[in-house]
Amino acid sequence: MDIPIVLKHQDFVLVDKPYGLSFHRENDQPGLAQFVNKKIGAVWPVHRLDKMTSGLVLFATSAEAAARFQILFKEHKIAKFYLALAYGKPKKKQGEVKGDMCKTRSGSWKLTFSQNNPARTRFYSKALGDGLRAYLLRPYSGRTHQLRVAMKSLGVPILGDERYNGADAERGYLDAFGLRFDWQGERIEYCRFPLQGQQFLDAQEQLSDWLEPWQQPFPDA
Repeated sequence: MDIPIVLKHQDFVLVDKPYGLSFHRENDQPGLAQFVNKKIGAVWPVHRLDKMTSGLVLFATSAEAAARFQILFKEHKIAKFYLALAYGKPKKKQGEVKGDMCKTRSGSWKLTFSQNNPARTRFYSKALGDGLRAYLLRPYSGRTHQLRVAMKSLGVPILGDERYNGADAERGYLDAFGLRFDWQGERIEYCRFPLQGQQFLDAQEQLSDWLEPWQQPFPDA
């Protein structure tokens, strides 16, 4: 599998993960990390996406750079922006989803009302027509399935997300859409539309004002 490299820096590479590809090896099938290692040599993963999510993933090109990235992620100094599609009317069209997450017997996660160590997500949305709505999401924490659970809690599970009862589709319509961070005094900003999924492709023109998601009034923390 040819993994697109969308940005190459001496300390890191930014790649575009396809939908349906696991991050690590699964059942003897190579994952994203193995494909990237084979393509460009040794790299250090610093964050990951789950199988149903496509989009931008960072790999450090040295152990030292990986350690610096871990500090940036821990201090929430890397802004990540996601694009999702869902059918239905959400409980609110913009704002924040915040709460603790706990695992259910089925292996899924759910949002709770407690706030001991909450997952936090800010979002904006816009109607695309025929009951379909686009969501620009920024997570401020890094919990497993955080965005999928946040959307479920809004009453609009992500299109194609079978685990959380999203409407049927040929893919899960969640994409790591943009990244913004400072690296050694350099501002790194990158955003691009997903290339997989007809519903994403059809919505590009309507969502063109989201191509610089950091321009939206998201709080810094």
